Amino acid sequence: MEKEKIIEILDEWNFWSKTPDCGILRDGYLQLFENMKATQQVVFITGVRRSGKSTLMKQHIKKMIDKGDDKRNFLYINFEEPKFIDELSVQFLIDAFDAYLEIVQPTSTPYLFLDEIQHIKGWERFVRALHEKGSANIFVSGSSARLLSKELGTALTGRHVDIHVYPLTFREFLEFNNLKLATKLDIVTNKLKIRQMMRKYLSSGGFPLVVLLDGNNEILRDYFSDIILRDIAERYRVIKVDKLRSLAKYYLTNIGAQSSFRKIANFIGISLDSVERYSYHLSDAYLIFFVKKFSYSLKEQEINPRKVYAIDPGLRNIVSFKFSEDLGKLYENTVFLELYRKGEEVYYYRGRHECDFVVMRGLSITQAFQVCYSLTEQNREREIAGLLEAMDEFELSEGTIITDDVETVEMYGDKSIRFVALWKWLLD
Repeated sequence: MEKEKIIEILDEWNFWSKTPDCGILRDGYLQLFENMKATQQVVFITGVRRSGKSTLMKQHIKKMIDKGDDKRNFLYINFEEPKFIDELSVQFLIDAFDAYLEIVQPTSTPYLFLDEIQHIKGWERFVRALHEKGSANIFVSGSSARLLSKELGTALTGRHVDIHVYPLTFREFLEFNNLKLATKLDIVTNKLKIRQMMRKYLSSGGFPLVVLLDGNNEILRDYFSDIILRDIAERYRVIKVDKLRSLAKYYLTNIGAQSSFRKIANFIGISLDSVERYSYHLSDAYLIFFVKKFSYSLKEQEINPRKVYAIDPGLRNIVSFKFSEDLGKLYENTVFLELYRKGEEVYYYRGRHECDFVVMRGLSITQAFQVCYSLTEQNREREIAGLLEAMDEFELSEGTIITDDVETVEMYGDKSIRFVALWKWLLD
């Protein structure tokens, strides 16, 4: 492709002649971008498809331009641009960067943003060369954990820092719905609306465009299809796409449940090897997460069933069609995602009773959580027993039960249990 044509196409995405739409700011991520930029390493941005990686890149570019940087110093390339579909190669990367330098003519070391880079085989060599020569400040995004980690490990060890982008948190969800909570007074005076929005969040989820379009189910169906077909089937050359889709639906329907690959293989009707491979593909595409049973033995962790959680409640609901009767599981899924977003190392605990989540920091379990949408006479004793057993096991003096509306602290001997509503815990 000729240089002039490349720049003509790229101009549609960049800030050289106009300002592209940058959406609603996600300030937490933008601060993280700023912090990572200061390391002078390659900044790597990962996350599920449509979680906002591309928009955050553009927001970061606009923020730097607004601070006074020359707009010519930024090059953004989206490798899902249809006009580039037949040009995806390292040579195209070289040609595009050369065309930018020659025609746009940056006035200082440029910032290079490579979006959905996994479409370019061998991209890591190009990035490494630019980085080592100091020819560009580089930001790279992708939607596959395994593929990209393999490439980063072989070519960019010690040369990159990571940002993981998720669908909206509950607080971000409220802000996208024009409810900004700056003080505790804001939370108290908007309690009823917050609880109403909590229900909506658990129903339609936090993908930014879905939220802006008020929970559009067709978009969620398209996202699910794209993840299955484009991020997994095409990339890993999966032939039995119907079985892959069935496995994904099984996991999304059974969030919070313990999963055995062998039992699933019998249920779906495919080999154990296929279930294992497909499961890891689904995890690598950030559609699902597996949580291991806690044990000090790595072997025990591997042989015990894992619990599965979904990247987004809306995406999960569009597949399972069981929202109202599954609120307890959706509460549990939301708590897991919040812990995982914060970078916590999360397990479940099972002894005589079960505790939904224990959090490990360093070599010690430091927190224990039980999640129960509705505490009743029938389940209250069981939920408390599971939490207290975990607290005894790990010598914790405090534990938390996250529920719908119970807010109190109870003492059990020398141990205290805090009961807190999910919406309040998410906003703390």
